[in-house]
Amino acid sequence: MRALFGLAALAAVLLLGACAGRTDTVAARPARQPNIIVILADDLGYGDLSTYGGWIPTPHITALAASGARFTDGYVSAAVCAPSRAALLAGRPQTRFGFEFNPVGRDAASGMSRSETILPEVMKRAGYATGMVGKWHIGSGPGFHPLDRGFDSYFGTLGGATDFWVEQGPGDLFAPIGGDELTARARMPVVRGRAVIEEKRYLTEAFTDEAVAFIDANRDRPFFLYLAHTAPHTPLQATARYVDRFPEIKDPHRRAYAAMVSALDDSVGRLVAELKARGLQQDTIIVFLSDNGCANYVRGACTNAPLAGAKGMYWEGGIRVPFILWAPGRVSPGQVISTPVSSLDLMVTAARAGGAPPPAAAEGSDLMALLKLPGRAPDRALFWRSGPNHAVREGRWKLIVVNRTDRVDGPEGVYGAPTPDGTPAVVSPLGQHVLLYDLAADPGETRNLAGRHPEVVKRLSEMFKAWDARNVPPIWTSRRQFRTEVNGNKVHLYN
Repeated sequence: MRALFGLAALAAVLLLGACAGRTDTVAARPARQPNIIVILADDLGYGDLSTYGGWIPTPHITALAASGARFTDGYVSAAVCAPSRAALLAGRPQTRFGFEFNPVGRDAASGMSRSETILPEVMKRAGYATGMVGKWHIGSGPGFHPLDRGFDSYFGTLGGATDFWVEQGPGDLFAPIGGDELTARARMPVVRGRAVIEEKRYLTEAFTDEAVAFIDANRDRPFFLYLAHTAPHTPLQATARYVDRFPEIKDPHRRAYAAMVSALDDSVGRLVAELKARGLQQDTIIVFLSDNGCANYVRGACTNAPLAGAKGMYWEGGIRVPFILWAPGRVSPGQVISTPVSSLDLMVTAARAGGAPPPAAAEGSDLMALLKLPGRAPDRALFWRSGPNHAVREGRWKLIVVNRTDRVDGPEGVYGAPTPDGTPAVVSPLGQHVLLYDLAADPGETRNLAGRHPEVVKRLSEMFKAWDARNVPPIWTSRRQFRTEVNGNKVHLYN
């Protein structure tokens, strides 16, 4: 089985390399505006993809990286779904406009601030066709729908997750965890435009079908496609087609998860094949990433190894994600970049590639320009905040300040009774852990060096204070609080 996947990965790399033309030089940049495709996975672990040395064969994503650039230190600005997505689309930290915590049911009446200019609006002004397929999760009330925020078309689910099928078939695998009832299709329907529909296709395949159809319909003009998969987020559901690829995995949760990631990989392969069939590969930029790290409540189904922590945490496993950029003829293939980059960079990258000025408030960098620098750009500081918990990365140093606790919740605590609305996130009565890590020497964040380098703690703390001064209060409070332990530290998290 592994040997077969190895041959498939090699074939995919060779095929994608052929699509990109020569693999030793960058061809002259085409004159037309490039198509922009952002593929966003949901809760995908850093240590899951074979592309990153992980355990699940992903030949198409491997080929994408081999024909483009793979970032080893790619970050998102939040460790949970909705804030991360809001920041990606705005091109600036979600704490600048109050989207600090997951909405947890409150997005039906509200959502991402209308004062924020987001990616589809920028691309639409630049003359692009704009389409979204998949998970929205940043507001579904009047004025907050994707069609109200710059997208010409929308197909997907407006909430945080939904069932991948309407009816389980023979050989399909469903590995339940606590809270799956919250994502039932009846509660989280699929919509086309603004209308609820009954979608019978396996959802990852349905999203891929719709994305391919959008490419085909707009092949004669520049387009911006935001394909936000719900895979491999719970519920852990996979059809027999993908489950049968992993007969050696006996644990149902790991097998379902691997199958879901394999379906996601096939989706990437189908999109690239469509671009090739339409002769669009030289005119397209694809960015592939995840919204945050894999979750620690899926019964060990995924991994962020060698990184510590998981979804909802500011350890690397929660915020460092698979991050790939593919642009044949614009980017030299086979690059592996260790310079830290961020999902905040997608706004500036897409706008400049399309010939549009990014919003004045955008805080990201141009990834295309970074990839052309011989020595790469110098490290910059990156910041995170959720209530009193925060983190800073600058160069090799990483500072985490997080609430202490004296107990640990079980996995059901994540989906347990939500914290009452309006409960503020405050510093714990037990105080806070102050943790300093040298990521160059200790990427697993196992050794706290705060006591040995108080001057670094002070400098990073002052940097955070200056950055935090530009943030605003959250538009709603955290209803997803949980207590866990990371590398011996018991911590209280707000998401």
